[in-house]
This record gives sequence, C-alpha cells and structure tokens, in this order.
Amino acid sequence: MTMAERDVLILGIETSCDETAAAVTRNGREVLSNVIASQIDVHKVFGGVVPEIASRQHLTAINRVVEAALAAAGASNKRLDAIAVTKGPGLVGAILIGLATAKAMSFALGKPLVGVHHIRGHICAALIEHTELEPPFLALVVSGGHTSLVDVHGLPDDMTVLGGTRDDAAGEAFDKVARVLGLGYPGGPKLDALAKEGDPKAVFFKRVTLEDGSLDFSFSGIKTGVLNYINSRKQAGLPVCEADVAAGFQESVIDVLSIKTRDALALTGYKSLVLAGGVAANSALRARMREDTEKAGINLFIPSQILCTDNAAMIACAGYYQYMAGNTDTLSLDAYATLPL
Repeated sequence: MTMAERDVLILGIETSCDETAAAVTRNGREVLSNVIASQIDVHKVFGGVVPEIASRQHLTAINRVVEAALAAAGASNKRLDAIAVTKGPGLVGAILIGLATAKAMSFALGKPLVGVHHIRGHICAALIEHTELEPPFLALVVSGGHTSLVDVHGLPDDMTVLGGTRDDAAGEAFDKVARVLGLGYPGGPKLDALAKEGDPKAVFFKRVTLEDGSLDFSFSGIKTGVLNYINSRKQAGLPVCEADVAAGFQESVIDVLSIKTRDALALTGYKSLVLAGGVAANSALRARMREDTEKAGINLFIPSQILCTDNAAMIACAGYYQYMAGNTDTLSLDAYATLPL
C-alpha cells in the first residue's frame, strides 16, 4: 500500500512558550489527540512568563505529554509517519526542549523530522475544524508576539506577509495594559472579561493606522496612552474606572485590526478570512470580525479557543502538509527566536 493510499499519522510537538503540547493528527486535519500541559499557575506569581522556568517546566513535562498524546490517539511510535516540531519563533530555551525530543524520536524510530514555523501552525489551526477551507485566503494572525496579515496562496509554504507589527504586537499590548491595570497573568483573558463591564466609548484612545496604504500595525503608542491617562487622572485626584479603560483600550486595538483587515481583503479580493493566534480567542475581536465579514459577504474561519492558543495539533497539521510536499529536515535543525514567515 502506498503512502497516498493509507492514513498518514503525524506527531506534533509544541514548546515555543509556556505550553508543553503534543498531538497526533490523521491526514492533517483529523485530530486524534491534543494534550496540553499549562504553566499558567507557575508563571502567574511572576506576572508573566520567565523563560528559564518555562524551559525547566517543559523538560519535566515533555515525555509524559508525548506519551499521553500517543496513548490517547491509540498510535504506536512505529505507526507514525513523521514527527513535526516547532522550530521558531519563540523562546529558544523552550523550543530546544521540544526540538531535542523530536530529534531523539526521529533518530530512534527512523522517522522523518519536520520543523514547523509557529505562525504557519496558527494559520493551519483553522484547517482542522473547517474542512471546506482551502487556499487562497487571507489570514489575520494576532498573538502575543505577532500581529500579521498573511496572503495564503497555497500550502505548505506559499504565503506572503502583507503587513506586520512595527513594535508591540496586539497580544503584547494587551498583556502590558493588563499589568498596568493590575489584572495579573495571563492578562489577555482577564482584560477581555473586565472590558465587558465597561463602556468602550467612555475613554477614547487614539487609533494608529500609520501612513496611507500601509498594512502594518503599531500598538506601542496606545499602551503609552493608557499609562498617561491613568497617571494624569491620579495626579488630578480623579477616579479611574478600570473597566472603562479596558473597554476603551480593547476597542481601539480592535478598530485598527478591523480597518487593516478590510483593506487587505480589498487588496487581495479574497472572499475567505482566517482569524488565528492566541488573541483570536478574544470575544470582542471574534464578534467584530463576524460583524465585518457578514457585512462584506466574506467567509470567516476561526478555530475554537483550544486551537487558538498554543497547541500541537496545529503543528501536526502544518507538518503534514510539509511532509506530503517532501519538506523534511535533518537532525541539524536548529531553534530560532525570530523567524521570517
């Protein structure tokens, strides 16, 4: 039986930040298992991710997470066709733990090794639950470290970045403002919840859209605007409604994301939009994108929340397309803190 005539099983491993994850997919889009070990309780006492601690936590968890993923999928090591692993971008020390595990398995089992770009994984997350989705389409990737508009011509790697962040990514801005408001870690979900209690029109923060025609993003200014607003109110002895600040800040970020995405859709002429990345779990952003796409007659594809945040199913899905295209790596594969798409 040839490879094309039988199911292809890919083991995915993801350790780019503070989630230790492993998953098994069948033929790219069917998830047989998706195991995630969270480090939130470990890092929240520090108010954010501590890279060295994240690496140590990955080292402690990786073997049991991989074993759990294989067991849940009912797949043996020998039945795997390839091992896909995040190679970057992310915390190098954290990525190295997943990479070392994948390399060891690849060598011991004689299975191909496939290094996956983390952001391509986020884009492929939408393919898992939306079997009708096929390129070409536009992807808006919004995460802690990235805010990008990507023209996805084809899989596995025919992608063009139309616009990216020039300073703070949207998720980074969310976390920093959440810290200013004393919400703790993880900041994004807590700010989303607090914003629901506030009035988004009560406090206005400037929308930065940069020069005409640009599809790039800049969110550092709005973070400074929030800090200046809070400080000026306190110096004047005036109260600060934290819910209104959260709602106003969130609205300004989403307005910019909405404007840029509409411009990119007009530029490409595409009728399909993928919203992906950790910030794609934000309830207000999801609602705005649904509203925008319904008005414009655009098909919107959003992964479920478990597939928006870091997970290994998306890495296995992206790895499947690379493997089928013959794009595999040697054991010299390295980890990258930054990596062009």
